Formats: sequence, structure tokens, C-alpha cells
Amino acid sequence: MKLVNIGFGNVIAANRVITMVSPDSAPIKRLISDARERGQLIDATYGRRTRAVIVADSGHVVLSAIQPETIAGRLKTDSEDGDE
Repeated sequence: MKLVNIGFGNVIAANRVITMVSPDSAPIKRLISDARERGQLIDATYGRRTRAVIVADSGHVVLSAIQPETIAGRLKTDSEDGDE
């Protein structure tokens, strides 16, 4: 199992990630609100501004203070390391 750092020492299983998006649009804000009501929201921002919203295959929504591009780069680097 590959783990990816999503900031402040928090990691997520790379094979469980469905998508990573910016939190700015209204549908994503609704997704966050719905996940909070269901009890499936994980806030890994440590009180900082949310910059990435990660949706897992389990339905959990993870908030991160790291840019989605940065996390995607880490996912790509980890998958390239695993191919060797």
C-alpha cells in the first residue's frame, strides 16, 4: 500500500483516492457539507485554509491545506517509484 503525505504528517492511501479538487466551487462546498452531516469528513488542515478536497472510494472526504497540484505530484512520484 502506498501512502501519500497530505500535509502536517497526515497520510492517505494512494489507491483509495478517487479525486482531488479545489474547494472553491459551490458543488464541492455542498459535498463537504454533506460529508460533515454523514460523519465522513476528515479535516487534516490543522486550522489552516482548505486548499484541496480529496474524495476517497469509501465516501470519506478529506480536507487538506496543501494544493491539489502538490498532492498530485506526490502521487505521481510515488507511483513512478513503485514501477521500478
